[in-house]
Amino acid sequence: MTKQPLLVMAAGGTGGHMFPAQALAEAMLAKGWRVKLSTDARGARYTGGFPDAVEIEVVPSATFARGGVVAKLGVPLKILAGVASAAMKLRKDRPQAVIGFGGYPSIPALGAAWLLKLPRLIHEQNGVLGRVNERFSKRVDAIACGTWPTKLPEGLEGVYVGNPVRGTVLDKAGAGYIPPGDYPMSILVIGGSQGARILSDIVPPAIDALPTELRRHIRVSHQARGEDFDRVAKYYADQAIDADVQEFFTDIPERMSEAQLVISRAGASSVADISVIGRPAILVPLAAAIRDEQSANARGLADAGAAIVIPENLLEVDSLSEQIATVLSSYDGALQMSRSALSVSKPDATENLVALVEEIASKE
Repeated sequence: MTKQPLLVMAAGGTGGHMFPAQALAEAMLAKGWRVKLSTDARGARYTGGFPDAVEIEVVPSATFARGGVVAKLGVPLKILAGVASAAMKLRKDRPQAVIGFGGYPSIPALGAAWLLKLPRLIHEQNGVLGRVNERFSKRVDAIACGTWPTKLPEGLEGVYVGNPVRGTVLDKAGAGYIPPGDYPMSILVIGGSQGARILSDIVPPAIDALPTELRRHIRVSHQARGEDFDRVAKYYADQAIDADVQEFFTDIPERMSEAQLVISRAGASSVADISVIGRPAILVPLAAAIRDEQSANARGLADAGAAIVIPENLLEVDSLSEQIATVLSSYDGALQMSRSALSVSKPDATENLVALVEEIASKE
């Protein structure tokens, strides 16, 4: 009996890294591969939707971004120990390919794959390479790009595959859009795992400031961080705005498909979901992003006329309220925005990435 081929995936602890990994895992299992995932404790929070057949290993995360001087001095030793441990495991159960999705927890598996000369590639979700992917970009067999164009080091070429989205998102791909009108309308507010506070500060009063005739039709799904939850929920309740506030929505594809407007950060996975489902959006790129990758992520939807992009330093209650009103007061305009979002979507991103993994694996 032929042993099933093995894919080892390594991803850091954000939804932006984990959701494409989940999509790839689902597809590779369906093709008869075994799949292992290496992540950290933060990433493990996003594994609830992964198929049970995926073997998940939680590894200690060593990063230079947190901790004091002593902690940072110990990072190289932790990384080396992680690579050595990963190398032993990869020798014992040799994979046909190793793929890193970014984040420090992907270092051990990618480092070990490089030492053992195993077929390896990285997938970059954003329009700018993250730190770890940048480090490995010259040590892999291929660079799969989720956003196009992606800024790469000189002399390197990427393969535009798109950002894989979860099966629950694909189930809603191109879902019929009900343009705004004189009936209940939904706004979905999602902030991602970082920087959601400013949306919790600005969005509720911006919705409250809408013209009365528009405001009375609005219902809101607002994802707020734990520390912001009570005050956001109270604000909506006090202003008699129909709102469902939760710390984490497990049914974002469903809510997005029912929304007339999405207000979101410009994380790569959020942008991919918005384009695949096809919804008008107001995007607020994360200002704290060192490489300003979220602005690069938003560019495709903005250039297509599918999204309004508001820099974080210009996000104010009155101006946001005006933009919301502009979208929700125009039946034809909102409908065209939804169509434009679909025009730049890559619903076949998972298939493209699967093909690249198989191509790399075949060269061993």
